[in-house]
Amino acid sequence: MPDQRTIEWTAGQTVTAVLYPAAADPAAFLVLAHGAGANQFSSFMTGFAAALARLGITVATFNFPYMEGSRKPPDRQPVLDACYRGVLAAVAAEPELAALPLFIGGKSLGGRLASHLAADPGAPGAQPAWWPRLRGLVFLGYPLHPPARPQQVRVSHLPRITHPMLFVQGERDAFGTPVEIQAFTDVLPARCTLVPVPGGDHSFDVLKRSGLAAADVLDGAQRAVAAWINRWGRVSFPQVRGEAEPVEN
Repeated sequence: MPDQRTIEWTAGQTVTAVLYPAAADPAAFLVLAHGAGANQFSSFMTGFAAALARLGITVATFNFPYMEGSRKPPDRQPVLDACYRGVLAAVAAEPELAALPLFIGGKSLGGRLASHLAADPGAPGAQPAWWPRLRGLVFLGYPLHPPARPQQVRVSHLPRITHPMLFVQGERDAFGTPVEIQAFTDVLPARCTLVPVPGGDHSFDVLKRSGLAAADVLDGAQRAVAAWINRWGRVSFPQVRGEAEPVEN
């Protein structure tokens, strides 16, 4: 059953987090942040977290400060970054999770913020305690650019990431289609995997006229994420493009 708790992410400021324990012995631990327009209790977030837990991945979700209480526009990026770092440090240190391979990511905005954490972990010797456990990043609809503004890409920090990245991208995503995403992942130094979501938009919703079953589309995306995490949770890092196939621990 999901376990809700309050986490102090900085002195005197708290947010709500929810832990979804894996149904069996967990293969890994994923911290998954919500997107800009809906909090961790949206059907997308709860559905994805619960599905991954059933597939053997323990998941933690949390709210950014602006989603606690009355809804407001998103906080400025320094606040969002600090919140993600604070929550990640707190949950990753919990005794039952401390030995698990760690993955970070999120839906849309939440995934982009996770990428900033991985791109800027701090100087050697001053990196956070969770850093040696990090095995990869999971993006559920990476916001490559604003809708209808493909020239305004948000990728300048991605070349600094050395961990594998998984991009799960709807074929109709207005924030970046799989084709647009691949144009950038093909030249990144880290290992990148792209999973197109058939007929999916930014939240993986499909049109009725597509003939696709929405539940089947989501199930396929969730299983792809779980399989990718299971694979990369067993390898050591760094692993960059051009190296030999990684050796499992």
